[in-house]
Amino acid sequence: MFFDTTQIAPRQNYQLLTGGVLPRPIAWVSTLGKNGVANLAPYSFFTVASCNPPVLCVVQVTPANQLNKDTLTNLKDTGECVVNVVSQPLLDAMNISCATFPPEVDEFEKAGLEKSKSHTVAAPGVKAALVRYECKLRELQTISGLPTGGTLMLLDVTGIEVADQAMAEGQIDPAVLQAVGKMGGDLYSTTDQRLELPRPTV
Repeated sequence: MFFDTTQIAPRQNYQLLTGGVLPRPIAWVSTLGKNGVANLAPYSFFTVASCNPPVLCVVQVTPANQLNKDTLTNLKDTGECVVNVVSQPLLDAMNISCATFPPEVDEFEKAGLEKSKSHTVAAPGVKAALVRYECKLRELQTISGLPTGGTLMLLDVTGIEVADQAMAEGQIDPAVLQAVGKMGGDLYSTTDQRLELPRPTV
């Protein structure tokens, strides 16, 4: 079955892309608004863009109303955020923060989460998150402001905080982290099953 992306609806493109590019890691992004209210929201269009310098890429998919989400608004205003990694025990709290709360609502409070003070940015992190990336805005690039379009948020990582129990031999231990991924629709994946394949040498 072949789909010409120029001949199908944007929603179908969205479904085919998110149904095949998976599992997608989740950036649970915390920011502060100009009014001092904390915001917390998950984004499943997320990856490492560079390690030298350390840069993360998070994408806001343009909502149907074409208005920026609070995360992007706050990031434009303050230039700072924290990318928290979602572990399996935090999945329900993350799901609560998916709701479209107004800007004056603190999602940390709605999800029953304690804040952690960051080292290099004013935005708080999720204290229970085993890995937190403190970031400053490097660049915004809007691919399309139309519904299901995207705005890339390139973030310079200014500090990385990892819980002691999640470190093993100088690396983050995936068995302890228990990161979850986003599948299509309302489905999520876990990392309970892992395979090790040594990279071949030539």
